[in-house]
Amino acid sequence: MNMDSKPNKVKMDKVLATVSLSIVFLSVIALSVYSKESIAFAEKILFWSTSLFSAPVLLFSFFACVFVAGLAFSKYGHIKLGEGKPEYSTSSWIFMFILAGLGSSTLYWGFLDWAYYYQTPGLNIAAKTPEALKYSVPYTMFHWTISAWSIYALASISVCYSFHVRKNKGLSLASIIESITGFKATGIVGRSIDLLFLLCMFGALTISLVLTAITFTNILSALTGIPNTFMTNAIIVLFVSILFALSSYVGMDKGMQRLSSMVCYAVFLFALYVFFFGPSQFILNNTITSIGLMFSNFVSMSLFTDPLGDGKFTREWTVFYWLWWTSYAPGVALFVTRVSKGRTIKEVLLAMVLGGSAGMWIFFGIMENYSIYQFLHGVVNVPEVLSTQGGEVAIAQLLNLLPGGTLMMWIFLAIMVIFLAAHMDAVGYAVSATCSKGLQEGQDPSQNVRLFWCVMLTLVPLAMIFSKAPLDTMKAATIVTALPFIIIILVQTFGLVRWLREDYAKLPSYMIEKGEKSDTLKRIQESNEALIQQALNANALNGELNSEHERKSV
Repeated sequence: MNMDSKPNKVKMDKVLATVSLSIVFLSVIALSVYSKESIAFAEKILFWSTSLFSAPVLLFSFFACVFVAGLAFSKYGHIKLGEGKPEYSTSSWIFMFILAGLGSSTLYWGFLDWAYYYQTPGLNIAAKTPEALKYSVPYTMFHWTISAWSIYALASISVCYSFHVRKNKGLSLASIIESITGFKATGIVGRSIDLLFLLCMFGALTISLVLTAITFTNILSALTGIPNTFMTNAIIVLFVSILFALSSYVGMDKGMQRLSSMVCYAVFLFALYVFFFGPSQFILNNTITSIGLMFSNFVSMSLFTDPLGDGKFTREWTVFYWLWWTSYAPGVALFVTRVSKGRTIKEVLLAMVLGGSAGMWIFFGIMENYSIYQFLHGVVNVPEVLSTQGGEVAIAQLLNLLPGGTLMMWIFLAIMVIFLAAHMDAVGYAVSATCSKGLQEGQDPSQNVRLFWCVMLTLVPLAMIFSKAPLDTMKAATIVTALPFIIIILVQTFGLVRWLREDYAKLPSYMIEKGEKSDTLKRIQESNEALIQQALNANALNGELNSEHERKSV
């Protein structure tokens, strides 16, 4: 049954919402008033965090890759997440969580990420050399594919199991931590976890929205001459937010599913156009070579701490990326849980890691190698333009080289807007679910709650743009808040392993594949479902009493 069509009696957690919004808006005010001081503080705290925790972060990412692969191909991979058939086709399902995990700035980095690695390469390679150019695309693929999606998958699968298999109530980080540790979701630990999650989601989405608005406005200004002002940025943000609000309001099936499919197909067709009308042979050859180099150096890249150097590359690139993905991981986990009912653990893990990675290999392989080809042949000096004029100018020059270059720039902007709206919809769902009391399988946050968060997630970026608050400070704060999420994800993983041993350790693989359950799991499911039903009955009774009280008052 469609979740969006089910009666919904879920209420918003007003205390959590009020506290989180108060902190967010006070932070924006403080950033605008003390901009210089905040920038200096952010630089110090970011340097300290990425330096001190460099090795643990690298080990965490590598552990995610190993654990996810091991779990997917173990007997536990056959465990089905919930009853019934999957709600969405495989392609729509993969498209939705790709859009949940990637911001629209992916389009920007698709042309330019290699240039940064060319100028500041890893593995102690000399900068601006043929060797640096050779490893530039492999490093992009390394930072955007297997490890990133493994972090997402590690965070997601324990939430999926808790919600769909164990039938624990509540689709939030605090709820799953309660089911593992016993710390109440409504207690100080649970409140702190959900508050940290909301603040991180606001920070990450604000960064993505503001950067997209700035990129969009700069390219639009180059195309039309429209000045790059606050009003132009505000119109773009509001337009994206209207799309986001409409998608969120109509529900997952009519909104997010269609929007994500539209974006992914559009990006794929855009990439194919660049491939066929660009240097196709060079793009194909260097993409294959880059994937090979990434795999052959995967362990070295994953564990490169640079002990004989200053560690700058590891700190500013690899560790930064892993923390960025980790900051988004809880939100992605909640969204993946919502759309993965009826799938097996193996399907979820492989679809996330291989599906997400394959999309990035194709997209970055085409876009970056098209950009590199123009650099090698002296047509567009991408690194120099990037350093002196900005990435938007480099993208405009690259797109102008294609047949119908001006039209391609308009299409690029249109895809960027829809991409961002779909991404905001996914994040908005995660935020709404966290602020919905006692959400259970088969329920979604109410439409009013979703619309409320649509408005809030729009106001914060507008406030940032209007007040000219330093974006780098919020970026640093978001990265630093990812460090506690590593601990939370590891606790989730510990709980998952414990549950799997309790629920399925004694069952052979063929019985799990047939859908058999242990007596222990059956008792737990019955107990949790009974508790949920009691809560629903209590809510219904309270609703009737309130209605009766209102009638008597009238």
